[in-house]
Amino acid sequence: MSRLKSYLFLGLLFLVHLAFAQEKNGGGRQRFLLDFNWRFAFGHPSDTKKDFDHGTSYFSYLAKAGYGDGPAAAKFDDRAWRRLNLPHDWAVEQDFSPQASFSHGFKAIGRNFPDRSVGWYRKTIHIPASDLGRRIALEFDGVYRDSRVWVNGHLVGAEPSGYNTFRMDISEYLNYGADNTIAVRVDATMEEGWYYEGAGIYRHVWLSKTNPLHVAPHGTFVTAQVNNTNAQVTARANILNENKSAKTFSVLQTIVDAAGKTVATQRQDNLTLAPFQTQEVRMVLPVTNARLWDLESPYLYKLVTTVLTGNQETDRYETPFGIRTIRFDAREGFFLNGKHVKLKGTNNHQDHAGVGTALPDELQYWRIKTLKDMGSNAYRCSHHPPTPELLEACDKLGMLVIDENRLMGTSEQRMEDMKRLIIRDRNHPSIISWSIGNEEWAIENSIIGARIATTMQDYAKSLDSTRAISAGISGGFRSGISDVLEVMGYNYLGNGDIEAHHKQFPNQPGMGTEEGSTFATRGVYVTDLEKHYQAAYDRKPRPTFYSIEEGWTFYANRPWLAGMFIWTGFDYRGEPTPHGWPSVTSYFGMIDNCGFPKDNVFYLRSWWSNQPTLHLLPHWNWPGQEGKEIPVWAYSNCDEVELFLNKKSLGRQTMKPNSHLEWKVNYAPGTLEAVGYKNGKKILTDVVKTTGEAAALQLTPHKTSLKADGEDIAVITVSVADKNKLAVPTAGNEISFQLKGPGTIIGVGNGDPTSLEKDRFIEDIKTVGITDLKEKPVAGMDNGQAAFQETNASGWDDAFKKRDYKNLAPAYVHRGSFELPANFSGADITFFYKSIGREQTIYINGKEITRNLKESAEGNVFKLDHSILKPGPNQLEIVATPIPKKYDWDNVNQDPGTIQVFTPAPIWKRKLFNGLAQIIIQTTKDAGEITLSATGQGLKSTTLKVESAAVATRPSID
Repeated sequence: MSRLKSYLFLGLLFLVHLAFAQEKNGGGRQRFLLDFNWRFAFGHPSDTKKDFDHGTSYFSYLAKAGYGDGPAAAKFDDRAWRRLNLPHDWAVEQDFSPQASFSHGFKAIGRNFPDRSVGWYRKTIHIPASDLGRRIALEFDGVYRDSRVWVNGHLVGAEPSGYNTFRMDISEYLNYGADNTIAVRVDATMEEGWYYEGAGIYRHVWLSKTNPLHVAPHGTFVTAQVNNTNAQVTARANILNENKSAKTFSVLQTIVDAAGKTVATQRQDNLTLAPFQTQEVRMVLPVTNARLWDLESPYLYKLVTTVLTGNQETDRYETPFGIRTIRFDAREGFFLNGKHVKLKGTNNHQDHAGVGTALPDELQYWRIKTLKDMGSNAYRCSHHPPTPELLEACDKLGMLVIDENRLMGTSEQRMEDMKRLIIRDRNHPSIISWSIGNEEWAIENSIIGARIATTMQDYAKSLDSTRAISAGISGGFRSGISDVLEVMGYNYLGNGDIEAHHKQFPNQPGMGTEEGSTFATRGVYVTDLEKHYQAAYDRKPRPTFYSIEEGWTFYANRPWLAGMFIWTGFDYRGEPTPHGWPSVTSYFGMIDNCGFPKDNVFYLRSWWSNQPTLHLLPHWNWPGQEGKEIPVWAYSNCDEVELFLNKKSLGRQTMKPNSHLEWKVNYAPGTLEAVGYKNGKKILTDVVKTTGEAAALQLTPHKTSLKADGEDIAVITVSVADKNKLAVPTAGNEISFQLKGPGTIIGVGNGDPTSLEKDRFIEDIKTVGITDLKEKPVAGMDNGQAAFQETNASGWDDAFKKRDYKNLAPAYVHRGSFELPANFSGADITFFYKSIGREQTIYINGKEITRNLKESAEGNVFKLDHSILKPGPNQLEIVATPIPKKYDWDNVNQDPGTIQVFTPAPIWKRKLFNGLAQIIIQTTKDAGEITLSATGQGLKSTTLKVESAAVATRPSID
């Protein structure tokens, strides 16, 4: 190829690349996922030595800008720290302890475990020189809790709550055309809630880049008025000018349907905005033949907001939204799009077996779909703001949402927290109500509570007048907060007289924000208080409370009540009522914490959905109980159900609405069969058989094709079958797992509320510092080894303390020590060295590991052979020519580095609980076949192959 042709070809490539980059930038706005390749280590809430000497400098980061010290310093050496991806919950990785918190599932963190209650995260990112002049911000979806963030040693902000989304503009702190260090210190010592909350950066982190003139963060608000088949969509956009001069601009609003077709557009020109000011631009866009968002067809549109200066795009911001109407009525309940809808809801916390609170996006979607399949149509975010991804799942699947504020109050901080929640979430069509709080017993029945609730309610309405305001009340439904709420939230029939309250306030809509709190252990049908097992038959949890059936019947038969939210959909860690240690999860869920259904799921599916349902309980494996009476229940929405044992009819019964059927059956091994009839015709059967011993393993994924994006997951059910291929409902075998290919295991579980098995099997990393470092001047590098052999202790001083930097010796010999554990046979020992001289030779226990090593700003890494090491104290010796100071205030490195003791992760394993366990695998960014093998003693092993396909990943900085 000629030189001219080469230039033309390269020029064409450059133009193509430039065009692609401009298209990718979307007019200047970019958003990058920052979840990959962080460094992590434990700090300490009070011991500064264990917290890497953080906060000990003469000038602290609170005294002088840029004075972050310890891990907050840009040049801190974190090479020996653990490498991991976000989201990350370090609490779920800890052991259980009876000295830990009852409400948080007895995980060994908190005040009694200071060595595991503070965590540090660090990540280095490159910012191109071309970004200078843009506005760049870090965005955290949630960090639990009490987090502080530094960029290049500058403290840029703090967030005390573990649930708030927060954003920090870091534009002026960055090194453009160079690397930049982000450091986050997280202190989970103090609990914020009374349930498992996890610990760490457990939600996504993002880096956003915009031009100075742009749509403000969460700066759009879309509402709609519906008239027959048409809608008037009001689009509000807050435009922020972060230039240092006034700007004239235009705003173009475009509505795009789900197929990508433009259905409406409007533009406003000649808008002017002063520096550092915000302006709301409001437009009304007509949409003809509008498709409404509803439960069966959750149709989503997209608003595209474009900011232009001189017809050049400076920002493009996309807002998914739905067109729908909602209304609470004090006499007729809740209406969606003008149609009466009974709320069939569940309350849920945000943790899952194996992963704790660090849920991948697909797992959030899978959990909402699991609830939807049960017949549920509503979800209460108990008791805090949810992840954005959960709300996106509810939008896409058609699940109504009560979005809940964490803590009631009217201080500036409390009101700002609520504002952030509403501004962030108000474009989600799934949200039908803002809950300002839950069970605030100290103020529920007081005038102070009424004042606080009134102010919060009015303020919430000023931010979003389209949704109702509610709160969960359990203090007797008397005067106080109950009197002033727009929509009353009743927590439990047993806590007060709901009908009396309704008569007193006939114009106040109401709903059951919590009901149930029943106890059930999946697959258990005889309560065993010694083992902490609760029979899964639907019973009252206590004499004054109500069963699921009783609660639903009450709400179903009162049209003026909008519906009810069961406590809870999923089991969660902590609050193991009515038990304590060693129970570590709740018993309240309709579904266990793996997502396996308890029997109540089928009661609810019978009356919450139109899906024909017939379900028998219990299982039919009762050895030694022959001839004894077993309660047999049927959940069904059939008109009639007939029960057979070994083909002999035990009677045909009529099903009452919102009820169930019962038989007393003398146990005999064999086949229990139920036949369901509708209008006299047989339409369904359910069969339960006595099984043999477990013989073969089975692995069943929720999907078989994955995306190689480093985020996608497969939720895999582990089960066993007998020789006749019948699932064994009582099996408790321990199963081991091995994975090959481009994936990782991220968690295991089994739904056993008393299981103290590990949730995650991770590598163990210990870092060992160099202690008691001494030094002695010598005439040159060749004289160093002789100095080591001297037995005379004279002449050795604390390293670097007495040096005269104007009269340095030609070389110094240094001696220090490090302590290794008694047994490190299975560990890799690595020395992460930092130069303390221009040139250096290093010895460990008298053995030379490197000679005449030149100074390195990045440091050096040495894998140490076990043959030169010993348990207990080891001696480090370094001969080095000194690093001079140009100015007296220069900082010279005085730390030779860290020894890392790395023990690989053990084999993943989990016992089955009543026949089931769960393992979750996650892809890497490499495509290929992932192979998961499962083995168990006395069982036929099995292998699952899942294909991870190459896809376009969302933009990230790895």
